[in-house]
Amino acid sequence: MHKLLFKHIDNSALIVFRIVFGLLIFLESVGSIFTGWIRRAFIEPKFTFSFIGFEWLQPLPGHGMYIWYAVMGLFGFFVMIGYKYRWSMLAFTILWTATYLMQKSSYNNHYYLLVLLSAIMVFQPAHHYLSVDARLHPEIRKISMPRWCALVFIFQMFLVYTYGAVAKIYPDWLDATVAEILMKGKKDLLLIGGILQQKWTHYTIAYVGIFFDGLIIPALLWKRTRKYAFFASIFFHLFNSFVFHIGIFPYLSLAFTLFFYPTKTIHRIFLKKKPFYDGNEIILPKYHKPFIAIFTLYFIVQVGLPLRHWFFKDNVLWTEEGHRLSWRMMLRSKTGDTTFKVVDAKTNEEIPLRIEDLLTSKQRRAVSTKPDVIWQFAQHIKKIFAQKDRDVKIYATTYVRINGGASHQLIDPEVDLGSVKWEPLKHSAWLLPYPDEKRIKASEHKNSFD
Repeated sequence: MHKLLFKHIDNSALIVFRIVFGLLIFLESVGSIFTGWIRRAFIEPKFTFSFIGFEWLQPLPGHGMYIWYAVMGLFGFFVMIGYKYRWSMLAFTILWTATYLMQKSSYNNHYYLLVLLSAIMVFQPAHHYLSVDARLHPEIRKISMPRWCALVFIFQMFLVYTYGAVAKIYPDWLDATVAEILMKGKKDLLLIGGILQQKWTHYTIAYVGIFFDGLIIPALLWKRTRKYAFFASIFFHLFNSFVFHIGIFPYLSLAFTLFFYPTKTIHRIFLKKKPFYDGNEIILPKYHKPFIAIFTLYFIVQVGLPLRHWFFKDNVLWTEEGHRLSWRMMLRSKTGDTTFKVVDAKTNEEIPLRIEDLLTSKQRRAVSTKPDVIWQFAQHIKKIFAQKDRDVKIYATTYVRINGGASHQLIDPEVDLGSVKWEPLKHSAWLLPYPDEKRIKASEHKNSFD
């Protein structure tokens, strides 16, 4: 274990990665300002759906979130140039994690990945060369790093890709239904819009997605396939960037290939003037035992989180219990419609409610399909009326379609969601069972002959 984690290798890959990472988080922060994302996610909504348990994290009032993201961009720039690196990286991690937790209407697995990567970067000795810190404090300048610095990224991305591949192995993905639905909205793309509507394209996207996610890390690790895997990565991630517009993440994924090539190759390409480290020292840090324990615990959690949906009753595609933090990326199309009924608890009088007055269009889409968001909104409605000294009951009637299938009821309309407690480790009894599509179709077929 000591040799695996603490043997020193040349640190050129980490130095280059720090520069790229800092540039990308700078662009992500500043880009959020100029693309209008902050306005849509934090300023326009009257109510923000935070992660349950983090309701105390709320957007800054007025235009405060613009300042928040500008500060994040500044810290990203400091990371890129290596100025007060540890503090800058820690500050960015805290600010980014807070924005991730305070709103989930724009939930994205990539945002969660950036939380993890930022936290990992806090502990990386990425400022020991070609940085302002190393220039101001020459005593910290180093040309090597312990091997765990590279391994932590390799194993993290292995988990991301592998769980992403496994999650895709289900009927609607395998018969290209999901790919077809995803591509319908891309028909107007320049040059390739028409090609993306072809059935053979849908099958290609479906199966390339599985095989790329499942094989890319082993292929990058093996010398014989590394070059082909690298070019496949370029095509795959640029395709995703062009078609799905997912910000910095295709480029961040490409940056990880730095850790798969021999250190001498990275040194020769990017940092020729830097002395190359070719020693074989094994240097144990003072707190290596706690470090190994933390390292092990972190990856036990990372392996376990994506498996937790198996411990919930029913299908995760339907209930979404265990869906988040599990690398279940672009797996399904889910549409629906939810109507809320508010009833005065004393008089049983139904009270009119217009959710259009309370939620943005994006939030209304989340309230149409996501059980936890529906529950949170019911709690929010109850608080609104409580402020008016009125005790109310809230019922939701929700019909949901998965991957263009039949519409089925998701939530028990007889349950008062305002009085139900959220139990994160237990299946929510107010969710109706996932419909057996095969049984339904068979029944419909039989009835057609009656």
